[in-house]
Amino acid sequence: MQWDLSAWLHLAGTPYESLPSYLSSLGIGLLIGVERERKQHTLAGIRTFPLVCMLGTLLTMLVPSLGSAWLPAAGLLAVAAMGILPATNRAPDEPHEPRTTTVIALLVAYSLGVMIALGNIELAVALGVLTTGLLYLKPELSSFTHKLLRYDLLALLQFATLTFIILPVLPNHGFGPYAAFNPHRIWLLVVLIVGVGLAGYLAVKILGEKVGAPLLGFMGGLVSTTATSLVYAREAARNPSSQQLAARVILLANMVLFLRLQVLTMAISPAATLPMLGIMLPGMALGVLTIFISQRRSQQQENAPELELKNPAQLNIALGFAALFAVVMLCSAWLKDIFGNSGLYIMALVSGINDVDAIALTSLEMFGQQQVALQPLLVTVTIAVLVNTAFKFSLIFSIAGRELAMRCLPTLAMAMVGMLGGLALSVLL
Repeated sequence: MQWDLSAWLHLAGTPYESLPSYLSSLGIGLLIGVERERKQHTLAGIRTFPLVCMLGTLLTMLVPSLGSAWLPAAGLLAVAAMGILPATNRAPDEPHEPRTTTVIALLVAYSLGVMIALGNIELAVALGVLTTGLLYLKPELSSFTHKLLRYDLLALLQFATLTFIILPVLPNHGFGPYAAFNPHRIWLLVVLIVGVGLAGYLAVKILGEKVGAPLLGFMGGLVSTTATSLVYAREAARNPSSQQLAARVILLANMVLFLRLQVLTMAISPAATLPMLGIMLPGMALGVLTIFISQRRSQQQENAPELELKNPAQLNIALGFAALFAVVMLCSAWLKDIFGNSGLYIMALVSGINDVDAIALTSLEMFGQQQVALQPLLVTVTIAVLVNTAFKFSLIFSIAGRELAMRCLPTLAMAMVGMLGGLALSVLL
């Protein structure tokens, strides 16, 4: 239900019927103007921006009365001409805000005023907030761009190209044996899983070593639980004093795996959201509870080693995901045709050793296409997580030794117990 300020104030039919539009323009202009006013010797500030925004609304509303559709365009040119005004007096060594940013902000404010006059008030307000955010967060955005390496930018460009240019033109129907190769669906799954990993990678890149173990574990879990376990197992092997930190990061990353699988389920097969939650939530809850109990007496602070993770948006990694998904989908369809649901379980045992996402996404995709029932889906995902967890535990034990492995064992074991308990309950129900 849309809130109509004009109707609430009974302004319809009065000379003040358009007052809410001008108030909206005033508010947007003030919001942007307050941010600009904080800059030294800026071209426009807390008075100019509201006036410019209301000018856009005023000239647009005058078009029907004056019969001139060029009024808004003329106003836009007049605002743009403000960019050639001379700068205010200031000392030569005094810092100043680049004029181009303020001029563009003025043009945006004017255009938002035009949008309000055309009736797009909600969108104009949202864009005004986003504009103010971009202006205010300049230091953070600049710092972020300087932390990205050249190959990070190249990988982001590749990912954007393959997502927004290639994905829409891929055929969305099955090819080959069992019609298992659907290029559009396969790449859509790639975009989803790489996008989740990319979010974690960028967060680690931005925050660096300033974050603590909980956030490092969370972000590392978004990127790759196996990679995170490997990085911190090696760190613990090199530096025995970091055992406690390594255990916290590894365990938290492995708890994030449950959350990641639940989010993927919601995105791919919404019908399986609640049943999947029934096995993911007990596993994550028992694991987190075990972490809390084992760590509550320890207050020691340690320096966090940097997470040396690969950018998951790199082209070769994305193509590797696509090839892996295609192979897993074909093998899963073939094994299911020969062995029934047992074929999926065999595939989960094999592919789960190195990666959970491929078999989990494949089984979710098959469930969405009604090629597999709910219970085999839950069993397949559970098997993959169990096998993957056992593999990571053996990795930790072989690299870092018995001490770190024993620190991780209770949490990993309780998480698996919780997951199996949730699966057993879902079968009984």
